[in-house]
Amino acid sequence: MLSSRLAARIARDGPIPFDEFMAVCLYDEEEGYFAAGPLRSVAAGDFLTSPEVSSWFGTMMGRFALELRRGSGHPDRFRVVEVAAGSGSLLRPLRRELPEGTEIDAIEVSAAARAALRDLLGDEHVHARMDTLPSRFDGLVIANELLDNLPVAVAVRAASGWEERWVGHDAGGFHLVAAPCRPEVARWCDRHAGAVPVDGIVEVQLAAGEWLRAALGRLGRGAVVVIDYGGTADELVGRRAHGTLRTYRGHHLGPDPLLEPGANDITVDVDFGALVSVAEDAGAVTELTTQAAFLEDLGLREEIERLRRRERELAASGDTMDRLRVRAEVTDAETLLHPRGLGDFRVLVARKG
Repeated sequence: MLSSRLAARIARDGPIPFDEFMAVCLYDEEEGYFAAGPLRSVAAGDFLTSPEVSSWFGTMMGRFALELRRGSGHPDRFRVVEVAAGSGSLLRPLRRELPEGTEIDAIEVSAAARAALRDLLGDEHVHARMDTLPSRFDGLVIANELLDNLPVAVAVRAASGWEERWVGHDAGGFHLVAAPCRPEVARWCDRHAGAVPVDGIVEVQLAAGEWLRAALGRLGRGAVVVIDYGGTADELVGRRAHGTLRTYRGHHLGPDPLLEPGANDITVDVDFGALVSVAEDAGAVTELTTQAAFLEDLGLREEIERLRRRERELAASGDTMDRLRVRAEVTDAETLLHPRGLGDFRVLVARKG
């Protein structure tokens, strides 16, 4: 079992940084939650993301990609890449908005998800890692609810400076232990964490920054779009007392992240202020907004109004079944814009060229 392997490693080498523990729990090839398990983002799984809630999310992303393609200067060489593409629920409607022959690729660590994606895109367009893509391309890279699952270090503000919390193990199971702060972790905290009270907890998102830097490094002209829950340092300050580290299971908050390694979705609120800094350091021009504003700018509100008119027409004609189908479509699309739910997710657009 994964827990036995982790316990043996700690017994041999001592406590390990939390980011290493999280990486194994989520991405171990044999027993990691994402890499080895079934499809997770489905009704029978542990969570649903916007593309599963409504196909309008993928349609709007397709329209964004089409606008970007038209302005790329080389539309015939434009490529769309979704990282953590799951079953393809975003790419399916997105593809319908783009001209035939547009290169569309999916990156997915899950073997089960890659199998589903091959049916949609073909073997040559499904990858386990981004480094199998061309080293340079014009296009769009989409990361929807990816960065919240990338490994984080856990830092605590002590009276004398920053400390880390590593993972130890004894007869009582896995537990956090205080450890000196690694230099790169302290530097990230000093630059990005903002005003953190003594004993405040910060999830240090070095891996998220590295991912964004690498994605932008592959782009000639185009954009990286990151959609996730989180905020800037100022928005996260109220969550520092207890931190944002948590798990999900069966569409509800799950157990402590140290329990049952490999069995839970471990996640944090994404620090979008840190991502903006990374993108701008890489030469990108950034826009940070909410999911509701992003989708409304692409025309989703107008589409919802069109569907409402269609629902009224169907009601007048007595076509009950079609009216109910359209009503459900309206409800799902409105969920993408809800100000206290998915609509409050953040969207970072980092453009190059």
